[in-house]
Amino acid sequence: MKCINKKILCIIMLIIISAFSITGCSSKKLVKAYTSADAANIVKDNDLNLLSTGLCVTGQEDILSDEVDADYSAASALFDITNTNTVYARNIYEKLYPASTTKVLTALVALKYGKLDDEITVSENALNLEAGASLCGLSTGDKITLKDALYGLLLASGNDAGVAIAEHISGSIADFSALMNKEAKGLGAISSNFINPHGLHDNNHYTTVYDMYIIFNEAIKNKDFLDIIATKEYVAEVIHSDSSSEKITFSATNYYYLGYSEAPEGVTVLGGKTGTTDEAGSCLVLLTQKGDNKYISIVYKAIDKASLYKQMNQLLSLE
Repeated sequence: MKCINKKILCIIMLIIISAFSITGCSSKKLVKAYTSADAANIVKDNDLNLLSTGLCVTGQEDILSDEVDADYSAASALFDITNTNTVYARNIYEKLYPASTTKVLTALVALKYGKLDDEITVSENALNLEAGASLCGLSTGDKITLKDALYGLLLASGNDAGVAIAEHISGSIADFSALMNKEAKGLGAISSNFINPHGLHDNNHYTTVYDMYIIFNEAIKNKDFLDIIATKEYVAEVIHSDSSSEKITFSATNYYYLGYSEAPEGVTVLGGKTGTTDEAGSCLVLLTQKGDNKYISIVYKAIDKASLYKQMNQLLSLE
């Protein structure tokens, strides 16, 4: 489905202005009336907030292809962000658990409210995580720059880095989560609720494929974010509480960078974020380029990593 562009926006505004001049209704009623008409699925509840951002605004119906096996995941999508076109969309408004793809929003908020050369001190709370949680090797009392912590967050998917960043920016996980929700809703991601900076499971921590597309689309406008997700390996410096220093290597977790999976011919992987929990399944948000066009592709709740990358490659092969 073609996304709303400036030309369509102008048409919609003319319709609204005309209706206002004829009826004298309030703008709130006009928006409601226009939405109920659906205008060939061009707009819905949140659409007028999204029009000026150049985001895709799709209807509620799926946009499917016989080339994509729906059995591999719960929801998935492919957005052509160069031509603002939704190529594929399945269950993109279904609420699902994002796992570590949450960290896209964590990084977005940190880059907005912090400075890369900020010095972060790692608290004991940052290490108070459930067994098996992915870590980037920080210890209580360590000092690390925000820049290096972001590499640990997005490459190594360090949950310890996520908490350390949250506490540095807002003082607590609760306050940082409130800021995450404020920023997400400000972008138009209105069907999500985030209660932590890392994505470890909680029934009240959820998003949708479409909301994550909105968040990721905003994040990739930041060059620092792009630089980080494009990196396969990064060496950070940590100053321990005894003033000794240590070099820590962070490696990307996505299979394209690890060499475990190969993108379709002609497709260049520019970066992304993985996520995995028992409840969320295997998840991946990806930025790619094919020819002159760039794409955001998302797979949520794949049954396993093999299925995740099979479906991702099916999406990336679509024209």
